[in-house]
Amino acid sequence: MTRAGRALETVAAWLLGVLWILPLAYAVWTAVHPSEFSTRFVLSAPLTLENFLKAWAAAPFARYFVNTIVLVTMILAVQLVLCTLAAYAFARFAFAGRSAAFLLVLVQLMIMPDVLIVENYRTMSRLGILDTLAAIGLPYMASAFGIFLLRQTFKTVPKELDEAARVEGAGPLEILWRVYVPLAKPVYIAYGLVSVSYHWNNFLWPLIVTNSVQSRPLTVGLQVFSSVDQGVDWSIITAATLMTSGPLLVAFLLFQRQFVQSFMRAGIR
Repeated sequence: MTRAGRALETVAAWLLGVLWILPLAYAVWTAVHPSEFSTRFVLSAPLTLENFLKAWAAAPFARYFVNTIVLVTMILAVQLVLCTLAAYAFARFAFAGRSAAFLLVLVQLMIMPDVLIVENYRTMSRLGILDTLAAIGLPYMASAFGIFLLRQTFKTVPKELDEAARVEGAGPLEILWRVYVPLAKPVYIAYGLVSVSYHWNNFLWPLIVTNSVQSRPLTVGLQVFSSVDQGVDWSIITAATLMTSGPLLVAFLLFQRQFVQSFMRAGIR
């Protein structure tokens, strides 16, 4: 690449970075300044944390945080168990209909979750668990993406390790736990990051299936909090937005290198 090409690439990267960070910079500016400075930039504007206090007092964000943490933890825990067992079966066991079953898993990757909202709602209604965290998480607990990712990773594990473990008397589940799971640790980390970030920010399905504070996650609680009926105060709204997205931003800033390395190693495998 020529020097001019590298310079153009650098400028374009910086431009994209600035465009990406502008909404976040506006949110931070508005949240830490009085409401009269939400639409004008004045360097001498006084700093304040009052917007965060008002936002916290205006809605039950403590309950929303608890609901969201419980939800993403529950979904990820079940996904890891189900995806690990399914991927291990597809990668190392020969059984009738294996190819057809795996093809059905791949078909699920091509179907957007929003297409299934009506049918999922009917299913949750028949089960009698509407307006619960279980209703939010149940449609996502069997992840086709997780099964595919782990299956591809397990297939790269040398069969000699499998055979050596069997010689030592290990059973299938012990082999899975002691051989396959440790070797796939970077993939588990990468998948866990994707799952947590997706379900932390998921909005449409939780909005449809929940009706009360007891089961609303942060995204739905923020939407109800910032509705027109409550009045529009951008300083308080941006403060609430930063509170809800803050944990993911902090985690990314603290563990950015580990995030990138996990995804790179998962891709190489």
